[in-house]
Amino acid sequence: MSEKSSKLLIIGHVWPQPNATAAGEHMLHLIHFFKDLKYQIFFVSAAQQPSDFNVFENLVIQTASVAINDDNFDTLLLDYAPDVVLFDRFMVEEQFSWRVKKECPNAIRILDTEDLHFLRKQRQKALNTITTTTTTTTIVDSLSDQAKRELASMYRCDLNLMISLKEIDILTTTYNFPKHLLHYIPLLSDKVENDLFIPFNERKDLVFVGNFLHEPNWHAVQILKKEIWPVLSKKIPNVKLHIYGAYATEKNYQLHNEKQGFLVHGYVKDLEAVLEKSSLLLAPLYFGAGQKGKLLKAMQCGTPTVTTSLGAEAMQFDKLWPGAIADDINDFIERVITLYTDAYQWNKAQQNIAELVNSHYLYNTHFNFFKEKLVELIENITIHRTKNITGQILWHQSMRSTEFMSRWIIEKNK
Repeated sequence: MSEKSSKLLIIGHVWPQPNATAAGEHMLHLIHFFKDLKYQIFFVSAAQQPSDFNVFENLVIQTASVAINDDNFDTLLLDYAPDVVLFDRFMVEEQFSWRVKKECPNAIRILDTEDLHFLRKQRQKALNTITTTTTTTTIVDSLSDQAKRELASMYRCDLNLMISLKEIDILTTTYNFPKHLLHYIPLLSDKVENDLFIPFNERKDLVFVGNFLHEPNWHAVQILKKEIWPVLSKKIPNVKLHIYGAYATEKNYQLHNEKQGFLVHGYVKDLEAVLEKSSLLLAPLYFGAGQKGKLLKAMQCGTPTVTTSLGAEAMQFDKLWPGAIADDINDFIERVITLYTDAYQWNKAQQNIAELVNSHYLYNTHFNFFKEKLVELIENITIHRTKNITGQILWHQSMRSTEFMSRWIIEKNK
């Protein structure tokens, strides 16, 4: 990279809320990556900015609200002249990438996938009822329309950021997606030390965390309420299950029952304080994709977890897990009972945390990997794009229709 300050334009699907969603926290880590590389950063979004938004307060980041199907965005591109453009999820790439390619053809185009949306949808569709308790770790043979859209978006970009090695494997083996267009950046952490965690005898109760707008989380809460808690609460006297998550509505709060010890709290500002005092985090996830932020957050707080194989699929290495993995409901319940009541088993689980986090999720490690990849990409962008034959074909065909539809909407609005 040259000595002049390079420019990054981030086009956000939403304004990041790191205290509410793992996606928001991940976006903030990516911003710090580019800040550490001395980039100037301009963050724009067509979504409505929350009235209390202050995430960028100390980051010296320029921001603006933009509109879809608006030629003023072309002017913004020409004025800012970014060296790199980061699309926050494939829907944003669909809406804005043709403008970026037209006005800033030399800018590196990067897609932050967050997770494979089509994989999550396919797994959700595979569940027959709310009480289904068999994890769906495979995918259907046929490509859904959303899968075609998402894969096309990924081919059109110079690089796709992935938070899950499992999804990289699915893309490269099932769909023959080019590995050189993928780069692994999981949810990240600072270094942790087991000796600094709060011990077993200073903790109590169980906890679930997850924003309620995310369907896998809402499904998990209902599994906890209807299938797990009626049994578990009878086997562990006086235990309570605390449910936390942003964007709770009346529908979610209806599950709250003081007498049963099933407590729906909604959003919590200091999640770390809650997790550090909890004995276990429960995550009975039966569909979804990507990496589970709640599980990493629990590890950072020294809290063992009980989850499903799908919940742990992107996070377990060498069969190492700080807690238990169980798909069958009865097995899940028994694992919770063992860890909650047996200090020896609980301590063994907690001791696994530092090795797992420090070996696979440290910020500095992945920052260095990304820096190398970005330098390589910038220095070889012409050759890199020439090798992406499918991307060239898609640019020639599909995005022309997207551009013309957008221009038709602009004229219609006039």
